[in-house]
Amino acid sequence: MIDRRQFLANSLALAGSAAFSRYARALPSSLESGSAVSPPAIDVSGARFPANFMWGSATASYQVEGAWQEDGKGPSIWDTFAHTVGKVKGSDTGDVACDSYHRYKEDIAIMKQLNLKSARFSIGWPRIQPTGTGTVNQKGLDFYSRYVDALLEAGIRPMCTVFHWDLPQTLEDQGGWTNRDTYKHFADYAGIVSKALGDRVNTWAIFNEPWVFTYLGYGSGIHAPGKKDPKLFLKAAHTVNLAQGEAFRAMKATAPKSKLGSAFSMSPGTPASDSEADRAAAERYHAINNVFFLYTAIHGEYPKAFVGDPPYEVMGVKQGDNKIMQAPLDWIGINYYNRHIISAAPWVPYTQYNDVMPAEGPITYNGWEVWPWGLYDIVTRISKEYNRPIIEITENGCAYSDGPLPENPSKAPDPRRIEFYKGHLAELARAIKDGADVRGYHAWSLLDNYEWAEGYSQRFGLVYVDFRDQKRTIKDSGYWYGRVAAANNLNV
Repeated sequence: MIDRRQFLANSLALAGSAAFSRYARALPSSLESGSAVSPPAIDVSGARFPANFMWGSATASYQVEGAWQEDGKGPSIWDTFAHTVGKVKGSDTGDVACDSYHRYKEDIAIMKQLNLKSARFSIGWPRIQPTGTGTVNQKGLDFYSRYVDALLEAGIRPMCTVFHWDLPQTLEDQGGWTNRDTYKHFADYAGIVSKALGDRVNTWAIFNEPWVFTYLGYGSGIHAPGKKDPKLFLKAAHTVNLAQGEAFRAMKATAPKSKLGSAFSMSPGTPASDSEADRAAAERYHAINNVFFLYTAIHGEYPKAFVGDPPYEVMGVKQGDNKIMQAPLDWIGINYYNRHIISAAPWVPYTQYNDVMPAEGPITYNGWEVWPWGLYDIVTRISKEYNRPIIEITENGCAYSDGPLPENPSKAPDPRRIEFYKGHLAELARAIKDGADVRGYHAWSLLDNYEWAEGYSQRFGLVYVDFRDQKRTIKDSGYWYGRVAAANNLNV
């Protein structure tokens, strides 16, 4: 989702240091010890999924809606960032994106055609509260109400993400996520949307990839709002943990039967060697990159992510924050794209590890390694560490540039994407067989869309979008995925 998914493709250099490095660079062959043991064969034909498994797709408000100034919507940090010269590839903006604000019925019809039973989407905070606080913009709520009704009419479960990165610019002007007060404003907003939609939406993700939007927004500056300070990242991360807990309670108060979780970006980290230092570094990587916002919600305290005393003063931790952060999430969302190799790095502040993405498997259009076994690894680890919780795969997908054939514009073959999904779904089925309680899977994405700092240069969709005229063309992978959803297995 450089964007959310490409951020794993480059090294993070932050003000001359590699603090909290999660971007990936090619791993030198001399270090490819992280996969010395050959992975198991992938069993596609034997893959089985539970009855009533929720086959779905995912989108996000800023990436697909467009209509950035319509019906009372206020500016978001992504409106500001995308309109700033040099921040996004090709100077692309989300002003129009996929125009789903106007074409959502067409998109839902495609979901239904592909036999999908779950649609993960997000609400744009500035559509509901243009300045992030105060008066509700009823036209914004009405839009999402119509969207939810259209999904239900099509027999599709609405899975709503409350925050997928489009923070109101007015709040950013006051410090954004580094301003502690933002957690209270967010809880108010979350309560507004759950009160309005909670009679029809039962499954909610409070946040999408909190590590990503806090680090890339405030630590590396690659994403909106473009700040570059590891201390700001730490402060923003703490505010978001407070917000997650407070929003959980606000939403339960307005919609008690709602099932609340968050969608966390997760990538298994393998030690670069068998040394004690590399193994310890891999555990710190897991603590801050994978579960920094999950462990905290469940346990009311931070995991062991730091070397030495935790930087709680920098983070702005106050007495009593443990109770605010704690939230017994009903389910856990996992966004998986690739794996990492971790080594000790004493020169890196706070966490003292280095992180690279290997390149043993096939490579996608944006340079990411295809490694389906990593999905099995992270799902089974989370299942064991959190006492077999309900898990949904909230994102998984790949970027390839395939489009419609010039001689037959109605056909868009993309065989590599089909192979990607086959491998990952087979490994997910293996995790389920080995005890993980996985209830659903959401392909990223339904549509080719606005890929954050990469603009429109990367295509993750099951459906090709011609951004000149918004024509949708279902790719071969979309038809294949539709057959899988109908059959509930991979033998299609």
